[in-house]
Amino acid sequence: MRHLTPADYRSMPWANGKGTTVEMLRVDRDGAMLWRLSMATVAENGPFSLFSRVDRNLTVIDGPGFWLKGEGVDLHCAPLVPCAFAGDVAVQAVGTGGQVSVDFNVMTARSLPRPSVTVLPSGGPIAAGGMLAILSLGVAQINGRDVGRHDLILTDAAAQITAVGPVIVVRFNGLGPLDHM
Repeated sequence: MRHLTPADYRSMPWANGKGTTVEMLRVDRDGAMLWRLSMATVAENGPFSLFSRVDRNLTVIDGPGFWLKGEGVDLHCAPLVPCAFAGDVAVQAVGTGGQVSVDFNVMTARSLPRPSVTVLPSGGPIAAGGMLAILSLGVAQINGRDVGRHDLILTDAAAQITAVGPVIVVRFNGLGPLDHM
């Protein structure tokens, strides 16, 4: 089990220069991104960065949310509702109403199996299978370890989660064991 906290993350500008992202974890192979977990702030209407051959899954974790619109894309990004879309299709955030939303992003190379993203209102048991990335949105305990707001737990094992508030569970299949990251 690996435990990351906000002190382990790094801030960086968006690829399109219109905002910043907090990169929580990124795994590359041969100079190309395999997958990435991050948080970003959407403070105004505008374009999202394009990521060639990448699938994205976005979950609003703070704020009222917004709409993502583009050719063939019309997604309401409501709080705590995962939204999947292709990273190489031009989309724009609209309907922000000048209010700030923060989202949690899961990006994976299209050559990988798509991960599942689930929001649990207050924890519970999570079966083993693949690698789990668990983001706590408040105070929680995961497999007996205390975690704080926006801490990230990575594990190849089953997880028992006790949380005061929601957690987001990302299940990656076909990535190999955690110790090879």
